[in-house]
Amino acid sequence: MKPKIGEVIYIQSYKHDGSLHRTWSSGTVLDVDDEKIVLITYKTWVVEGDGRKWFTREPAICFYYFERWYNVISMIRKKGVYYYCNLASPSIYDGESLKNIDYDLDVKKFPDGKVIVLDEDEFLDHQVKMNYSDEIIEIVETEKNKLVERAEYSYFPFNEKLIYQYFNQYFDIKER
Repeated sequence: MKPKIGEVIYIQSYKHDGSLHRTWSSGTVLDVDDEKIVLITYKTWVVEGDGRKWFTREPAICFYYFERWYNVISMIRKKGVYYYCNLASPSIYDGESLKNIDYDLDVKKFPDGKVIVLDEDEFLDHQVKMNYSDEIIEIVETEKNKLVERAEYSYFPFNEKLIYQYFNQYFDIKER
C-alpha cells in the first residue's frame, strides 16, 4: 500500500520503547516509488512526545525510505538548503500514517557542505535505557556511516537543485 501523489498524510515517529517521539499533522506526497516516499511539510503542526507543539514555517522536502535506516529532511532556508537526517527504522505506510522508530543519532549537512553527527550521547544512553539489541546498534552505526558518506559526497538526495524541483512540484500539485 502506497499513498498517491498529492495525498496528504500524517507522519509519526516513535522511540524503541513504543513511546511517541514526534508527529507531523500533514505531509503532501510529492513522489512515491518502491524505495521511498518523498513529501513536503510546510506550515504544519508538529507535536513532540512531551506534548510541546510548534508550527513549521519553512518548507521541508522529506525522504522516507522503506528499506534504509534513516530519513532525510531538506529544509529550504534563506541561506540555502540544510539537511537534517534521522537515523531511524525503515518507514512503513499503513494507509493513513507514515511511521518509523527514531534511533537518536542525527546527521546534519549545512549549505557550505559541512557535515556533523549529533546526539551520540543520547544514542549511548538509550542503548541501555531502551535495551537496544546488538543487531540494532550495529545497523544504526553502519547506516550512520553510509549516510555521512552520502552527505559528504552530495549523493542523492543531497542536491539543492533536486530539492527546489520538488518544491516547485508542490506548487503544481496545489494548483490542480
